[in-house]
Amino acid sequence: MTELSGRLAVVTGGGSGIGRELVRRLFSEGCHVALCDLSEEAMAETRRLCQAQPMAGGGRLTTHRVDVADETQLLRFRDEVAAQHQTDRVHLLFNNAAITGGGSILKHSREEWDRTFNICWNGVYYSTRAFLPMLLKADAAHIVNMSSVAGFWAAAGAHVPHTAYAAAKFAVRGFTEALIVDFRENAPHIRCSVVMPGHVGTGIVSNTRQVLCGSAAIPIDAKRAELQAHGQDVAAMSKADVEAAYDRHEQDYVRRAPMSAAMAASAILSGVKERRWRILIGEDARLLDKSVRNDPDRAYEVDFFDRFLRRMRSPARRVRRAWARLKASRMPA
Repeated sequence: MTELSGRLAVVTGGGSGIGRELVRRLFSEGCHVALCDLSEEAMAETRRLCQAQPMAGGGRLTTHRVDVADETQLLRFRDEVAAQHQTDRVHLLFNNAAITGGGSILKHSREEWDRTFNICWNGVYYSTRAFLPMLLKADAAHIVNMSSVAGFWAAAGAHVPHTAYAAAKFAVRGFTEALIVDFRENAPHIRCSVVMPGHVGTGIVSNTRQVLCGSAAIPIDAKRAELQAHGQDVAAMSKADVEAAYDRHEQDYVRRAPMSAAMAASAILSGVKERRWRILIGEDARLLDKSVRNDPDRAYEVDFFDRFLRRMRSPARRVRRAWARLKASRMPA
């Protein structure tokens, strides 16, 4: 799958973040792309960006509004792709759609926990099931499942539970690894990769709020609790202070990310072309993976995360990250 021109790729969650950047790069290489998302507005912006960039060929781009947690909608998506692209086969499937929520099984609602898990896990499973007949008919195919560093370290920090998201991402990782053996025996022309990004500058935090709350505001107590979990002293904060701090928290998630969504998408496609089944995204992902493997018995101790942060802040690693960002900045936009 080193040559993408003329192939058909399906990307879930293609309206923003890594999904949008995957669509842009696939389309620029002459790939036909079918993307889905919950937001029509976000998909329209992805389309606009694709049409404004240089292209290697005459690819076709279609957009489809789909909730990946609903298997019926994914089956309808598959049928739309077949009809609109006039084909019975798909070559690339990127199961990328996700939100983050349901951090605590004790403090967050059952509805939020289940919604997060169902999008992040069932979305991958249902999508794979839906498109499998079309993948089987291709001469060569590749499934790319988006896990996370939360797929091998089930927390967002030493004091920040991440139960629904981490449980789903562990499931995605295990599913992908199991498929590698399954396909080798039963469909050897289909390859699988699991992607495990670290901190990437996407809008997943604000997108999660939209999916879970819609137009309703997040309760102030929930905002206060989340800020406190991330180390902020909220005891003396007024409601207005908490609102402002929460907005800054969402903005900082993007602004302080060591890797952009565009950089992550480039790394993912490089991994696919290099036939890698395991694709770690970012220096933080590589260091955390190594740290968990080297000291699994202490992986959830507070001092484990403190040591990880100190190593990430070391001068040598800062230089390597700056060099990686410089190299990535020379990639096509």
